[in-house]
Amino acid sequence: MSRYLDPRHAGLVPYTPGEQPKDRKFIKLNTNESPFPPSPRVMEAVNRAQVESLKLYSDPDARVLTHAIAARYGLDEEQVIAGNGSDEILAFAFLAFGGSKGAVFPEISYGFYPVFAKLLGVPARSVPLREDFSIDVRDYLTPGENVVIANPNAPTGLALSHAEIETILRAHPDDVVLIDEAYVDFGNESAVCLLPKYGNLLIVQTFSKSRSLAGGRVGFALGSRELIADLQAVRYSFNPYNLGRLPQLAGAAAMEDEAYFRECTGKIVATRERVKAALRGMGCALTDSRSNFLFARLPGVSGARAQAALRERGILVRRFDRPAIADYLRVTVGSDAEMDAFLQAVEEIIEEART
Repeated sequence: MSRYLDPRHAGLVPYTPGEQPKDRKFIKLNTNESPFPPSPRVMEAVNRAQVESLKLYSDPDARVLTHAIAARYGLDEEQVIAGNGSDEILAFAFLAFGGSKGAVFPEISYGFYPVFAKLLGVPARSVPLREDFSIDVRDYLTPGENVVIANPNAPTGLALSHAEIETILRAHPDDVVLIDEAYVDFGNESAVCLLPKYGNLLIVQTFSKSRSLAGGRVGFALGSRELIADLQAVRYSFNPYNLGRLPQLAGAAAMEDEAYFRECTGKIVATRERVKAALRGMGCALTDSRSNFLFARLPGVSGARAQAALRERGILVRRFDRPAIADYLRVTVGSDAEMDAFLQAVEEIIEEART
């Protein structure tokens, strides 16, 4: 770092994104992307005429997109904000609500939470998971601090029930409870139904996983009109044109194609359960993931060795070098062919460890 960097950021440890290889020789199961292309409606929406219109600024209110999102979830458009990926929405939330109140989140969860807290000067407290990697709701019942929970959690894939989320909401009537639902569409139920009851609930979602738009960078938040107005004030103070014309159109088209969305998520869930059963049959330890990834430990093989052995076979997976989970791999659910190749590789690696 240069001598010009503000001393406040001297100890900043940036978020580390998953590897994005420049060639396609790898089976890429490391960044939780969808194995399916975007909805055909996206191809129609992002047409030549719209590309020619890139000479003009995009709609700062993203009205086509927010209308589609609001209609999908039965909300008013004033209850929706769109952003450049859910990461930007999360950053807006830390800016808007962090302050002196701070935030609490699981110690093992999405790696951007502590980064945002450090970068934006938000006091933060992290809480260890239980031994089975589940979240103990009792750790999040202290009023006076905002709560941030990924549900399902990452990288474990485990989820809280609506009753558990409500317990947290009731304990924090004067604090914001942010539920990050990046993976909610793969077998868990969104907390959107709780919005009418709790004005302090903020739900963040993304188009990157279940709607196949990771490269489009589209995210959004749902909440009360007051919470969304707060986020809009931050957004307009930072970057009013935060979402380009083409991502807005792509997001709206993807949101409106419910049949394609359900078809793709259904296939991913089916593949996940098939692979989960196969891995258990090989003696692997797994969480009951409700997401589009698996969290698995191979028998008799360290996490570092398993990751390296898979890479040697042309398969990328994610591993987090933290003591509690260092021997676990986070494996994106890819296509059936990709997962068959992954299972064959795992079987070979386990067999080699036994000899």
